[in-house]
Amino acid sequence: MNHEKQWRPDRGASAVSAERLCKRYKNAPAPALNDLSLEVRQGEFYGLLGPNGAGKTTVISIIAGLVPPDYGTIRVMGMTFQKERNEIKRIAAVVPQEIGLYDKLTAIENLVFFGKICGIRGKKLTERVQYALEFARLTGHARSQVATFSVGMKRRLNLAVGLLGDPRLLILDEPCVGIDAQSRNLIHEQLTAINRRGTTIIYTTHYMEEAQQLCGRIGIIDNGRLIQEGTPVILLQQRGKANLEELFLDLTGKGLRDS
Repeated sequence: MNHEKQWRPDRGASAVSAERLCKRYKNAPAPALNDLSLEVRQGEFYGLLGPNGAGKTTVISIIAGLVPPDYGTIRVMGMTFQKERNEIKRIAAVVPQEIGLYDKLTAIENLVFFGKICGIRGKKLTERVQYALEFARLTGHARSQVATFSVGMKRRLNLAVGLLGDPRLLILDEPCVGIDAQSRNLIHEQLTAINRRGTTIIYTTHYMEEAQQLCGRIGIIDNGRLIQEGTPVILLQQRGKANLEELFLDLTGKGLRDS
Protein backbone atom coordinates (compact mmCIF):
# COMPACT_ATOMS: atom_id res chain seq x y z
CA MET A 1 0.00 0.00 0.00
CA ASN A 2 1.33 3.44 -0.91
CA HIS A 3 1.20 5.82 2.05
CA GLU A 4 3.10 8.65 0.37
CA LYS A 5 1.47 11.96 1.19
CA GLN A 6 -0.03 14.04 -1.62
CA TRP A 7 0.28 17.24 0.42
CA ARG A 8 3.71 18.84 0.61
CA PRO A 9 4.74 21.43 3.18
CA ASP A 10 5.82 24.94 2.30
CA ARG A 11 9.01 24.81 4.34
CA GLY A 12 9.29 28.57 4.48
CA ALA A 13 5.79 28.96 5.88
CA SER A 14 4.54 28.71 9.43
CA ALA A 15 2.88 25.55 10.75
CA VAL A 16 2.35 26.97 14.23
CA SER A 17 2.66 30.60 15.25
CA ALA A 18 2.18 31.46 18.91
CA GLU A 19 2.47 35.08 19.99
CA ARG A 20 2.66 36.33 23.57
CA LEU A 21 0.75 33.43 25.09
CA CYS A 22 -0.28 33.83 28.72
CA LYS A 23 -2.14 31.27 30.81
CA ARG A 24 -2.81 31.12 34.53
CA TYR A 25 -4.83 28.30 36.08
CA LYS A 26 -7.21 28.95 38.94
CA ASN A 27 -5.48 29.08 42.34
CA ALA A 28 -2.04 28.58 40.75
CA PRO A 29 0.73 30.59 42.45
CA ALA A 30 2.31 31.55 39.12
CA PRO A 31 1.25 31.64 35.47
CA ALA A 32 1.75 28.44 33.46
CA LEU A 33 2.73 30.57 30.47
CA ASN A 34 4.15 34.06 30.73
CA ASP A 35 4.36 35.98 27.44
CA LEU A 36 5.61 32.98 25.45
CA SER A 37 6.09 33.21 21.69
CA LEU A 38 7.37 30.57 19.28
CA GLU A 39 7.08 29.57 15.65
CA VAL A 40 7.33 26.13 14.09
CA ARG A 41 7.79 25.96 10.33
CA GLN A 42 6.01 23.49 8.08
CA GLY A 43 7.92 20.23 7.78
CA GLU A 44 9.97 20.76 10.95
CA PHE A 45 10.65 18.21 13.66
CA TYR A 46 10.55 20.59 16.62
CA GLY A 47 11.45 19.54 20.15
CA LEU A 48 9.82 21.32 23.09
CA LEU A 49 11.91 20.76 26.21
CA GLY A 50 11.58 21.88 29.79
CA PRO A 51 11.59 20.66 33.40
CA ASN A 52 8.42 19.55 35.19
CA GLY A 53 6.00 22.43 35.53
CA ALA A 54 7.75 24.56 32.92
CA GLY A 55 4.64 24.93 30.77
CA LYS A 56 5.18 22.32 28.03
CA THR A 57 1.82 20.61 28.40
CA THR A 58 0.02 23.95 28.49
CA VAL A 59 1.74 25.03 25.26
CA ILE A 60 0.76 21.89 23.36
CA SER A 61 -2.75 21.98 24.82
CA ILE A 62 -3.19 25.49 23.43
CA ILE A 63 -1.69 24.53 20.06
CA ALA A 64 -4.09 21.58 19.90
CA GLY A 65 -7.06 23.77 20.79
CA LEU A 66 -7.77 21.89 24.01
CA VAL A 67 -7.52 24.98 26.21
CA PRO A 68 -7.64 28.66 25.26
CA PRO A 69 -4.92 31.12 26.26
CA ASP A 70 -5.86 33.95 28.59
CA TYR A 71 -3.99 36.29 26.30
CA GLY A 72 -2.11 36.02 23.02
CA THR A 73 -2.76 34.49 19.61
CA ILE A 74 -2.26 31.04 18.14
CA ARG A 75 -2.38 30.11 14.46
CA VAL A 76 -2.11 26.63 12.96
CA MET A 77 -1.27 26.57 9.25
CA GLY A 78 -2.34 30.20 9.19
CA MET A 79 -5.76 29.46 10.71
CA THR A 80 -7.30 30.40 14.06
CA PHE A 81 -9.48 28.29 16.31
CA GLN A 82 -12.01 31.10 16.52
CA LYS A 83 -12.73 30.92 12.77
CA GLU A 84 -11.48 27.55 11.49
CA ARG A 85 -11.53 25.08 14.39
CA ASN A 86 -12.99 22.21 12.36
CA GLU A 87 -10.38 22.55 9.62
CA ILE A 88 -7.56 22.64 12.17
CA LYS A 89 -8.95 19.52 13.84
CA ARG A 90 -8.98 17.83 10.42
CA ILE A 91 -5.30 18.44 9.70
CA ALA A 92 -3.80 18.26 13.21
CA ALA A 93 -3.56 15.45 15.77
CA VAL A 94 -2.34 15.31 19.35
CA VAL A 95 -1.12 12.17 21.10
CA PRO A 96 -1.18 12.72 24.88
CA GLN A 97 1.21 11.10 27.32
CA GLU A 98 -1.67 9.19 28.89
CA ILE A 99 -2.54 6.06 26.94
CA GLY A 100 -6.12 6.51 25.76
CA LEU A 101 -6.94 2.99 24.57
CA TYR A 102 -9.76 0.66 25.60
CA ASP A 103 -8.22 -2.40 27.21
CA LYS A 104 -11.21 -4.66 26.59
CA LEU A 105 -11.19 -3.95 22.84
CA THR A 106 -8.76 -5.47 20.38
CA ALA A 107 -6.18 -3.36 18.56
CA ILE A 108 -8.26 -3.27 15.39
CA GLU A 109 -11.44 -2.45 17.32
CA ASN A 110 -9.69 0.50 18.98
CA LEU A 111 -8.49 1.79 15.62
CA VAL A 112 -11.90 1.43 13.97
CA PHE A 113 -13.56 3.17 16.91
CA PHE A 114 -11.19 6.14 16.89
CA GLY A 115 -11.17 6.28 13.10
CA LYS A 116 -14.94 6.70 13.07
CA ILE A 117 -14.66 9.44 15.68
CA CYS A 118 -12.33 11.20 13.21
CA GLY A 119 -15.05 10.88 10.57
CA ILE A 120 -13.30 8.22 8.51
CA ARG A 121 -15.55 5.67 6.84
CA GLY A 122 -15.62 2.85 4.30
CA LYS A 123 -12.60 1.93 2.22
CA LYS A 124 -10.55 4.80 3.59
CA LEU A 125 -11.11 3.60 7.16
CA THR A 126 -10.00 0.09 6.20
CA GLU A 127 -6.85 1.47 4.57
CA ARG A 128 -5.98 3.80 7.46
CA VAL A 129 -6.51 1.04 10.05
CA GLN A 130 -4.22 -1.26 8.10
CA TYR A 131 -1.63 1.48 7.83
CA ALA A 132 -1.82 2.14 11.57
CA LEU A 133 -1.33 -1.55 12.37
CA GLU A 134 1.68 -1.69 10.06
CA PHE A 135 3.08 1.52 11.53
CA ALA A 136 2.86 0.08 15.04
CA ARG A 137 4.11 -3.35 13.92
CA LEU A 138 0.99 -4.89 15.40
CA THR A 139 -0.55 -6.59 12.38
CA GLY A 140 -0.02 -9.97 14.03
CA HIS A 141 -1.79 -8.74 17.17
CA ALA A 142 -4.69 -6.96 15.43
CA ARG A 143 -7.33 -9.17 17.05
CA SER A 144 -5.72 -9.38 20.49
CA GLN A 145 -7.17 -7.48 23.44
CA VAL A 146 -5.14 -4.41 24.34
CA ALA A 147 -5.20 -5.59 27.96
CA THR A 148 -2.70 -8.29 26.93
CA PHE A 149 -0.24 -5.80 25.40
CA SER A 150 3.06 -4.67 26.88
CA VAL A 151 3.57 -0.97 27.61
CA GLY A 152 5.63 -0.65 24.44
CA MET A 153 2.86 -2.18 22.32
CA LYS A 154 0.28 0.13 23.89
CA ARG A 155 2.48 3.17 23.26
CA ARG A 156 2.90 2.19 19.60
CA LEU A 157 -0.84 1.68 19.17
CA ASN A 158 -1.61 4.93 21.00
CA LEU A 159 0.64 6.75 18.56
CA ALA A 160 -0.87 4.94 15.59
CA VAL A 161 -4.33 6.21 16.62
CA GLY A 162 -3.02 9.75 16.18
CA LEU A 163 -2.04 8.96 12.59
CA LEU A 164 -5.43 7.66 11.46
CA GLY A 165 -6.43 11.03 10.04
CA ASP A 166 -3.12 11.43 8.15
CA PRO A 167 -2.36 14.71 9.96
CA ARG A 168 -0.22 17.49 8.57
CA LEU A 169 0.66 18.50 12.14
CA LEU A 170 1.38 15.85 14.78
CA ILE A 171 1.78 16.91 18.41
CA LEU A 172 3.38 14.32 20.68
CA ASP A 173 3.62 14.54 24.46
CA GLU A 174 6.26 12.14 25.81
CA PRO A 175 5.41 9.30 23.38
CA CYS A 176 8.32 7.08 24.47
CA VAL A 177 8.06 7.31 28.25
CA GLY A 178 8.42 3.99 30.05
CA ILE A 179 8.94 1.74 27.04
CA ASP A 180 11.59 -0.76 25.98
CA ALA A 181 14.53 0.17 23.76
CA GLN A 182 13.17 -1.76 20.77
CA SER A 183 9.80 0.04 20.81
CA ARG A 184 11.54 3.38 21.28
CA ASN A 185 13.83 2.69 18.32
CA LEU A 186 10.86 1.72 16.12
CA ILE A 187 8.92 4.84 17.07
CA HIS A 188 11.94 7.01 16.31
CA GLU A 189 12.39 5.41 12.89
CA GLN A 190 8.70 5.71 12.02
CA LEU A 191 8.43 9.32 13.15
CA THR A 192 11.53 10.28 11.19
CA ALA A 193 10.01 8.66 8.10
CA ILE A 194 6.67 10.45 8.33
CA ASN A 195 8.44 13.74 9.02
CA ARG A 196 10.48 13.26 5.85
CA ARG A 197 7.22 12.77 3.95
CA GLY A 198 6.07 16.19 5.11
CA THR A 199 4.36 15.91 8.49
CA THR A 200 5.28 18.67 10.91
CA ILE A 201 6.04 17.22 14.35
CA ILE A 202 6.09 18.96 17.72
CA TYR A 203 7.66 16.66 20.28
CA THR A 204 7.99 16.96 24.04
CA THR A 205 10.41 14.71 25.88
CA HIS A 206 12.57 14.50 28.99
CA TYR A 207 15.10 12.32 27.13
CA MET A 208 17.77 14.74 25.95
CA GLU A 209 19.49 12.14 23.73
CA GLU A 210 16.15 11.56 22.01
CA ALA A 211 15.69 15.25 21.30
CA GLN A 212 19.24 15.61 20.02
CA GLN A 213 18.76 12.64 17.70
CA LEU A 214 15.33 13.49 16.31
CA CYS A 215 14.79 17.24 16.34
CA GLY A 216 16.02 19.68 13.75
CA ARG A 217 15.28 22.56 16.11
CA ILE A 218 14.44 22.76 19.80
CA GLY A 219 12.91 25.26 22.17
CA ILE A 220 13.65 25.13 25.91
CA ILE A 221 11.03 26.63 28.18
CA ASP A 222 11.08 27.31 31.91
CA ASN A 223 8.75 29.22 34.20
CA GLY A 224 6.36 29.68 31.30
CA ARG A 225 8.88 31.41 29.07
CA LEU A 226 10.94 30.37 26.04
CA ILE A 227 14.51 30.74 27.29
CA GLN A 228 16.49 29.24 24.39
CA GLU A 229 15.78 28.14 20.84
CA GLY A 230 17.75 26.88 17.86
CA THR A 231 19.29 23.81 16.27
CA PRO A 232 20.97 21.44 18.72
CA VAL A 233 24.34 21.78 16.97
CA ILE A 234 24.39 25.58 17.06
CA LEU A 235 23.10 25.81 20.63
CA LEU A 236 25.78 23.42 21.87
CA GLN A 237 28.46 25.37 20.04
CA GLN A 238 27.24 28.69 21.41
CA ARG A 239 27.17 27.46 25.00
CA GLY A 240 30.28 25.28 24.75
CA LYS A 241 28.45 22.13 25.87
CA ALA A 242 29.05 18.53 24.82
CA ASN A 243 25.41 17.45 24.73
CA LEU A 244 21.86 18.63 25.28
CA GLU A 245 21.66 17.34 28.83
CA GLU A 246 24.58 19.57 29.86
CA LEU A 247 22.98 22.51 28.06
CA PHE A 248 19.56 21.83 29.59
CA LEU A 249 20.90 21.68 33.15
CA ASP A 250 22.99 24.79 32.58
CA LEU A 251 19.89 26.73 31.50
CA THR A 252 17.31 25.34 33.91
CA GLY A 253 19.46 24.42 36.91
CA LYS A 254 19.96 21.16 38.79
CA GLY A 255 17.32 21.70 41.44
CA LEU A 256 14.61 19.05 41.63
CA ARG A 257 11.26 19.86 40.04
CA ASP A 258 9.13 17.19 41.67
CA SER A 259 5.43 17.47 40.93
